[in-house]
Amino acid sequence: MENTEANTSTPLDGNALSRTVNVKFHGKAGEFFSIWIVNLLLTIVTLGIYSAWAKVRTNRYFYSNTEVDGHRFSYLGDPVQILKGRIIGLLLFGAYYLASAFSPVIALVIMLVILAATPLLICLSLRFKMHMTSYRNVRFNFTGTYGDALVYFILLPIASFFTLYLALPWVLKLMDEFIYKNITFGEKEVKTELRTSEYYISALGAVAIAFLVIILAILITAAVTGGSLSEYTGPEALVEQTYFMTTFMLAYVLLLVVASSFYAARIRNHIFNTSRINEVASFHSNLSVGRLVFLRITNFLALVFSLGLALPWVKVRTVAILAQVTDVNVLVGADNVLVDASKSASAVGEEVADVFDLDISLG
Repeated sequence: MENTEANTSTPLDGNALSRTVNVKFHGKAGEFFSIWIVNLLLTIVTLGIYSAWAKVRTNRYFYSNTEVDGHRFSYLGDPVQILKGRIIGLLLFGAYYLASAFSPVIALVIMLVILAATPLLICLSLRFKMHMTSYRNVRFNFTGTYGDALVYFILLPIASFFTLYLALPWVLKLMDEFIYKNITFGEKEVKTELRTSEYYISALGAVAIAFLVIILAILITAAVTGGSLSEYTGPEALVEQTYFMTTFMLAYVLLLVVASSFYAARIRNHIFNTSRINEVASFHSNLSVGRLVFLRITNFLALVFSLGLALPWVKVRTVAILAQVTDVNVLVGADNVLVDASKSASAVGEEVADVFDLDISLG
């Protein structure tokens, strides 16, 4: 999408539209493959120590190749800081593993401690990721608190269980609100107006798609097996069972891909289309469900048939496609953003969260 000139007839307040630009990604699969393979080999040779440097090299490549309005992002993470956080995370994981092997009681206590610490890890992880991200020499930040994270990520999900998960879409909406409304760019806050109805429509649509795929899988399986798995014995039975399992696995993968893509595409568009950085920018996403399904299926096939060697191509391709469907409406106040006071951010929360699979994705 080409840049559009500002409408001079509109009063130039801080939130007036200046121009609309498309997000551009300049990364190449071949370039990233060389980075990825070196990262992989050095991580193996150093028994995982180099993984912190690998993470920084990878993030710097993707950030520096992402352009908005003629400027590119910067990743400011320090590998030594990340390594320290990763070591602490591994020590905690090791303590839990040893405790679970020798004393179930101690393991339970450690699990409860980890559960109580999870909101803190989430906040520290998001704060580190945001603070290490810079655009036009202005850093992002995250201001969420432990108390709010405890409510949104622990208490409400537990409470949704007692509603037979009928409240889960509402809980997911509150989680996203917590994340995005606590992001700042310099001194400017992110504003978003998420709608609960959109989360319920997306969730119910995903469930309906999953149900239809299951019905389709049953019909296909019945057609393949002739409605019975007991008609044959010996080699013929083995062949028929193989057909059945193959059909079942393909249907299961298709179910996950289509249903999750329906939800992910709609929610991504909704979050982008209802969010803005006050006096800096608003956003637009037009990711279609069909395009996301095609992307995920072809990525999956590429990984399977390349035995994982297509991973750099998959990552570059995914980011490039998501950039293509994302526009940024630059507001006239963008050039007046003041850099917020420098805040320290620790990598410990992010790396501990990664070890316990608590990483939070921001799209």
